[in-house]
Amino acid sequence: MKNNDLKVKDDNVTMEAKKLLWAALLKQAENGDARAQIMVGELYYEGVDVEQNYAEALKWYSRAAEQGDAKAQFHIGYMFYFGEGCVKDISQALKWYLLSAEQGYAAAQDSLGAMYHYGLGVKENRDEAIKWYRKAAEQGSESAQNMLNLLLDD
Repeated sequence: MKNNDLKVKDDNVTMEAKKLLWAALLKQAENGDARAQIMVGELYYEGVDVEQNYAEALKWYSRAAEQGDAKAQFHIGYMFYFGEGCVKDISQALKWYLLSAEQGYAAAQDSLGAMYHYGLGVKENRDEAIKWYRKAAEQGSESAQNMLNLLLDD
């Protein structure tokens, strides 16, 4: 057997395995598994093994967010903030970031810190910015730590 023959067979196996994995993941997501819903959302968001589709990503993140998943809530906030798969809506971004941040999700806390720091969709509020940056920094967020240091040095 030539190496090229083996490679073609390996590629076919890989493609078939990916199809089976996708089908299993999608079935879990459709059955309400929040982790699977987030994974499907991430695959659509990034365009990994499926065509990139922000609206589909938002749909799957929303299903997980309805179950209270902080990571999914953060992703929804991010998508509303940048208008990916939806109309840009800073008030919706704030709502979803807050839901996520209150559960301790560091990226959402960092994002809220930035919104209060720069007055993005909210009144600029140094104390609120420090509060949220600090929460994120305590969880190891380097960007939040940098911003916190900047605000505290003022």
